[in-house]
Amino acid sequence: MTVTAIVGAQWGDEGKGRIIDYLAQQANMVIRFQGGDNAGHTVINEYGKHALHLIPSGIFNPQTQNIIGTGCVVNPQSLLEEMASLERAGVALDNLWISQRAQMLMPYHRTLDVLEEAARGSDPIGTTKRGIGPAYADKAARAGLRMGDLLQPDWLESRLDSALITINRKIEILGGQPVDGQELYALCMDFREKLGKRIVDTVPMTRRAIERGEAILLEGQLGVMRDLDWGIYPYVTSSNPTAAYASSGAGLPARTIDRVIGVVKAYSSAVGDGPFPVELHDADGAKLREIGQEFGATTGRPRRCGWFDGVAIAYAAWLNGMTGLAITKLDILDHFETLKICTGYRLPNGGIVRDSMPETPILNHVTPVYEEWPGWQASTEDCRSWADLPGAAQRYIERISELAGIPIAYVSVGAERDQMFEV
Repeated sequence: MTVTAIVGAQWGDEGKGRIIDYLAQQANMVIRFQGGDNAGHTVINEYGKHALHLIPSGIFNPQTQNIIGTGCVVNPQSLLEEMASLERAGVALDNLWISQRAQMLMPYHRTLDVLEEAARGSDPIGTTKRGIGPAYADKAARAGLRMGDLLQPDWLESRLDSALITINRKIEILGGQPVDGQELYALCMDFREKLGKRIVDTVPMTRRAIERGEAILLEGQLGVMRDLDWGIYPYVTSSNPTAAYASSGAGLPARTIDRVIGVVKAYSSAVGDGPFPVELHDADGAKLREIGQEFGATTGRPRRCGWFDGVAIAYAAWLNGMTGLAITKLDILDHFETLKICTGYRLPNGGIVRDSMPETPILNHVTPVYEEWPGWQASTEDCRSWADLPGAAQRYIERISELAGIPIAYVSVGAERDQMFEV
């Protein structure tokens, strides 16, 4: 039995879907353990290029069971649109399941997200306005609806009536139009008809998989620097994308996870507001964005780009208990004569932090301390083993491994499935 958690080790958008798609070819089950449709995993394979927002990245393997786990917030409308897109590409959805305990993201959550972000004025959080924060807030306040409620119409109606008392007050205070409960209930009944057969108690499924010794992948969204507790708060997501939450969000005992693979780009990128110490505002930053096609899979927003952050990876590796790293987009650095790696943050008082992550108010004012590394200025796209990589690329990766304190497990040198190899 192998239970592997795949987690983002940076600010999100590290290429987790790429790794999951690769590993899912030998997996029996893939479980998405947190998040919603506010971020996406881009996967390129024989079915084409797909940005997955809710559906686990193992969906392309017809032998793999795919579960949207209890730790997720599910927008049924977004899910149906994503399913339709995959079906048009010829992808079978027979093995797609939704935990009955997963929270349901309602249309009013999106409305609240837009209104609340506008109310913040000149100090926004930088949300995607897809309702993720309000949906998780309702979950914590015990006012949310769950996907399984769709299967119990009387219970659903009662819960919806109760929720709308508070929701409509909030919307009216923020200047929006109140929600019509009857229209929303009818929409929920449509969701029930289209998704009801997929909404199940996932615990028996995961328990059987563990008892049979099957290979399970746990797929997170975003990265440690966007974690609700350990990220750059308040510029974070509303859930925990770290490995410690993976077992809870997936419905597995914590002791069953025996591998944690942290996914990192060979450089850094971020979408949204908040401190990003290694961000480049020069030609190198623009070059990384252009060559790397750094635009959000869900929103299309241009990503902020910078050199590799060794402080962030050391922090992420420790918090997640990572056993190995997967390096993505190494090929993007083929085009640079000189590379830099951040090995510390210089604090406003002149001190240097190397092995911890300052709080947000301090992080806003740190200056990165860089090492310079020679580039290799040769294509790595045809490399299929460690020995194929240029020596300068090997040394660059080895430095990342040293800063993280864990070995490199996988290297990706392109978007195609065969452009990744195990180290």
